[in-house]
Amino acid sequence: MSGCEARDAKKLVRSASGLRMVPEHRSARSPFGLDEPPWVPDKECPRCMQCDTKFDFITRKHHCRRCGKCFCDKCCSKKVPLPRMCFVDPVRQCAECALISQKETEFYDKQLKVLMNGATFFVTLGSSDKSELMVCRLSNNQRYLVLDGDSHYEIEIIQISTVQILTEGFTPGG
Repeated sequence: MSGCEARDAKKLVRSASGLRMVPEHRSARSPFGLDEPPWVPDKECPRCMQCDTKFDFITRKHHCRRCGKCFCDKCCSKKVPLPRMCFVDPVRQCAECALISQKETEFYDKQLKVLMNGATFFVTLGSSDKSELMVCRLSNNQRYLVLDGDSHYEIEIIQISTVQILTEGFTPGG
């Protein structure tokens, strides 16, 4: 196995929240990933944190895999994919977190594919007055924005503080 393959290797991890397929090396993690939240301890939540229903033998408590809070089955019944936490299967989430996860998934399904495949943009770097036509794409590990044109740049996503998209009579990516 080459150094690059070893760095991109993944392992299956079982946690209290479910099965996750995570990168073996921290450097291979996506900057868009989320860490698993700490779960509110069972003894600290005698009631649903949404509807205030008391937990008992019949009304069981469930933890939202995204926020870690305690809910009854009615308030935490959605099973939604959570790729930002590397879950293999859809996981139980409260209604608020499920909505956020669904919107993120829609965004990633549409926009991330464009960024991974690359799109053509006019790019002005730094304080330069000159724009350059470049293909911009996200690296496979989602850690770098790769800009290819007359010049080649790889910018670590964590170093980007702002992005300004200007459309002046042309369609970016078109």
